[in-house]
Amino acid sequence: IVCVGETLAQREAGETASVVKRQLSVVIHTLGHCISQVVVAYEPVWAIGTGETATPEIAQQAHAHLRGRLTTLWGAAGAARRILYGGSVTPDNSTGLAAMPDIDGGLVGGASFDAGKFLAIISSFAA
Repeated sequence: IVCVGETLAQREAGETASVVKRQLSVVIHTLGHCISQVVVAYEPVWAIGTGETATPEIAQQAHAHLRGRLTTLWGAAGAARRILYGGSVTPDNSTGLAAMPDIDGGLVGGASFDAGKFLAIISSFAA
């Protein structure tokens, strides 16, 4: 699992796409030979452990950018890579995130310590 994501300052400067593209380029350079084993997670730095989360639409934009880049490089193999959202995933936001076409799952942190919350998140993505 490889995480990419921008800081709040980079997001506010409109640099999300360029930051995750640059980070993904390092992954591709290092792990491109085994792309079929790579899972990418978009985890905005500004959402890690803060209780803040990207809206489903913001997360979808980043995921679509990542999927497009992977598809451009590896065609169907790139398109098939799972892209997870990480960054304060909770039962309250997991349904909206799961509804987005390019968000394949959640990289769950603190909510995974509560079985009820974790099961609710799993249910959102299993639907």
